[in-house]
Amino acid sequence: MRRSIIFCFFAAFGGWVFGYDMSFQLIIGYISGCLIMPDFIEHMGQDDGTGAYVLSSQRQSIITSLLSAGTFFGALLQSLTSDRLGRKGSILFWSAIFTVGIIVQVSSFGLAQITVGRFIAGLGVGALSAIVPLYIGEAAPKKLRGSLLVLYQVQIASGLFLAYIIDLGTHHLKSSASWRIPVGLQLVWGAFLMIGGSLLPESPRLLLGRGDKEKAMKAIAALNDCKVDDPLTRDVMMELEDAIREENEGGQAGWLECFSTRSMMWKRTLNGCMVQFLQQMNGQNFYYYFGPVFFEAAGTELSSYSIQAILGGVSLAMVIPAMWTIEHVGRRNSLLIGAAAQAACALIAGLVGHYFTDVAGVSESQKQTGGKVLVAFAVMHVAMYSMFWGPTPWVILGETFPLRVRPKCIALAASVNWLWNFLLSYFSPLITDDIGPLILMIFFGCLVGAFVYVYFMLPETRGISLEEVDELYRSKIPAWRSTSWKPSGHHAALDAIEGGTDPSRTQKTGAGAGEDVPGLIGGDEKKKEMDEHLEHAPGTGAGF
Repeated sequence: MRRSIIFCFFAAFGGWVFGYDMSFQLIIGYISGCLIMPDFIEHMGQDDGTGAYVLSSQRQSIITSLLSAGTFFGALLQSLTSDRLGRKGSILFWSAIFTVGIIVQVSSFGLAQITVGRFIAGLGVGALSAIVPLYIGEAAPKKLRGSLLVLYQVQIASGLFLAYIIDLGTHHLKSSASWRIPVGLQLVWGAFLMIGGSLLPESPRLLLGRGDKEKAMKAIAALNDCKVDDPLTRDVMMELEDAIREENEGGQAGWLECFSTRSMMWKRTLNGCMVQFLQQMNGQNFYYYFGPVFFEAAGTELSSYSIQAILGGVSLAMVIPAMWTIEHVGRRNSLLIGAAAQAACALIAGLVGHYFTDVAGVSESQKQTGGKVLVAFAVMHVAMYSMFWGPTPWVILGETFPLRVRPKCIALAASVNWLWNFLLSYFSPLITDDIGPLILMIFFGCLVGAFVYVYFMLPETRGISLEEVDELYRSKIPAWRSTSWKPSGHHAALDAIEGGTDPSRTQKTGAGAGEDVPGLIGGDEKKKEMDEHLEHAPGTGAGF
């Protein structure tokens, strides 16, 4: 499994790019800080008639939202490249597109050029936001799939935090270096992603879908520290072949199949889109995008750059435990706990922020106290998001869909994320101008709705293979009872090579209880032999 972890780490660096350039707005990090840098305002703002430059709410909205517009189209367009160019080829292609967008931005001297650059970079960010979970979901062993998909969010938070620290260090510069340095550093991230992406093996599931057995065998061996001629490699390939053959019985998949009743595809697509929509409606991006401006208006004593650095540090610190909670608490419980905790934070922050900082007659001391409370609950809100709603939707995106429509379904879900990211980044400053902190009450209502939706609609997929996820949805078990569902046990080779099924979900009867499994010699005894064989298997010898 060591090699699959290394490969998934390289792929997950797409999240670093996302977080730094805005946290999968790839720019959420640096743009929110740049919005209040004097030189940035002079270049991108307009003269107010007195010789001073201002950056209006409308221009703020345009600058922050254009990357989101690009990400929407990028997420959809990757569905064309992830099959034709492969997962690996798509990562390289869209990393290059992102790099072009950064070059346009770093050389900008006006609003038009930087918005074009943000749109181009957004194409790359949006595509990577879909391809990276797609690749990790297919390449990671199921025992670690959740944790490795969370690694994507860890990289987002890491890039975000670094962006805030760099903003803190450069904002005092009087020249355009104050914002060109944080923007230009993204060229390094783009180059690293392309170099790392070139080392990745192709997804074995994609290769088998194309009928390329020889390359699939090599990919399985590379991902699992086995030799190509290892019997276990052959058994895994046979199981994957059977599953893919069954999937492809209906011919080539089209977009409409994403909403068909076959294998409950309509529900799976709905779940993927809804968790992405609800992730955006959590309210955390409001703090990320407009935190400096918002907290400055609240009268807090800390500089807005310091507050942003605190938020970034909290995000990074709290997403790391999610690599444990995603596998031990589960997907459903993570989202339910997160929705409840964030709803409480949004409610308190919204009411305190309004009645203590945003109404007439409030004394200066009350305003400062209200500002501190607002910041405290904003930090708690971001912390709960980072542990639960930040990583979990990407995990669900990477493991919910069957191979034949996986790129299309992930494209739809990721585009929903970016569509609402665009709408929120454009309208949030305009709404905040009118109602101030009460905008958090909108997010409170959405979080209550998120709790209800997850409880009734989203099944638990912890500890089962991608092929068993398909089996879970076909069983039509109610979401709130899905934790007790057990797979049939027809994927013993996958169980062995990917680390075994969650013990609480092990089927005690049928093929999983000792009967012969196709492609294997026999039941539990053979399963034990394969586990021991895998544990002591020699590597491929092709290390880094």
